[in-house]
Amino acid sequence: MSDSVAGDRHGTGAEGPLPGAGDGTRAVRAGLPEPVKHEPTLPGPVFAAHFHLPGEPTGPYTYGRDENPTWTHLERAIGELEAPGQDDVETLVFASGMAAISSVLFSQLRAGDAVVLPGDGYQALPLARAQLEAYGIEVRTAPTGGDAQLDVLDGARLLWIETPSNPGLDVCDIQRLAEAAHARGTLVAVDNTLATPLGQRPLDLGADFSVASGTKQLTGHGDVLLGYVAGRDRELMAAVRRWRKIVGAIPGPMEAWLAHRSIATLQLRVDRQNATALKVAEALGARPEVTGLRYPGLPDDPSHKIASQQMRRYGCVVSFTLPTRARADRFLDALRLVEGATSFGGVRSTAERRGRWGGDAVPEGFIRLSVGAEDPEDLVADLLRALDESAG
Repeated sequence: MSDSVAGDRHGTGAEGPLPGAGDGTRAVRAGLPEPVKHEPTLPGPVFAAHFHLPGEPTGPYTYGRDENPTWTHLERAIGELEAPGQDDVETLVFASGMAAISSVLFSQLRAGDAVVLPGDGYQALPLARAQLEAYGIEVRTAPTGGDAQLDVLDGARLLWIETPSNPGLDVCDIQRLAEAAHARGTLVAVDNTLATPLGQRPLDLGADFSVASGTKQLTGHGDVLLGYVAGRDRELMAAVRRWRKIVGAIPGPMEAWLAHRSIATLQLRVDRQNATALKVAEALGARPEVTGLRYPGLPDDPSHKIASQQMRRYGCVVSFTLPTRARADRFLDALRLVEGATSFGGVRSTAERRGRWGGDAVPEGFIRLSVGAEDPEDLVADLLRALDESAG
């Protein structure tokens, strides 16, 4: 392993904070080691369960469940995107987004504590709620929209924010909620999966933790399961690190390497997908059979004002409702460029009828559409054709 990795486990790479650099430059350069003649610019994955360790166990790499040089490069890269030029931010990668979410919830909460979760958040949160309650932790919920979580905040140990929410795409004011929470002695975690670090930076808005599934748009190719937690407070992050060690929720080196490689194109993918998502939302909004259309980038979306204050990009997910379950199923079957899948954020467009899972409080005809990197004209044409064909 290179000295640059061993000597700086959580820095931002050889070129430092890249002052004034744009998002594309950061994405391409983030986390790279110091150049060494004849060595690759991005070293390949390090497959190691253990490391040479004679004598006393000093140094960063001792055992494969604790640290890996490939993780280090990736953690640097994500940290530089989540908090550009801020050397006090630590990032930890996990085997999945739920592993990252669980690490914050279960490392920061104890029996007798209270936590506030979004009532309209990610479908797996009810599973986490059941386990939290089994451990004697009080769980309160409130919708994302209208900053409703403020109403149930008093006395809570942790506030969990998901904005934009999945799948409803409501947005709350992160800074307002964080200030109110901190005034009450409450920690704040933000699920930043849908926005990505190029869409919003929760740590700069006052959050203690920025958490995300790297499975989605961060890596963008549908071939990696990954999660991460970023935060400034060393004591809080030490607890998260300890939880990762206890449960062993670590990513494989190949997944970490693939993720780092994919981040180089993040800005290109995000800008293309976001621009196309707006065109798709505008086209869908002109159809009479489409109701409940949500996309924070639309000027008339209920969340647009708050989203515009805290987001630099609005995301690649559009949600809407068709009149019936049967109509939604026919629409999905008629699509040619959009794959049926339950994830989002990939370069290939995907869509699903969310009601098929039974865990989201959405109408039977509710569609979550993840806009990919196809030509926008082709994608819009496919969607409109599928709407026409499904009408009968």
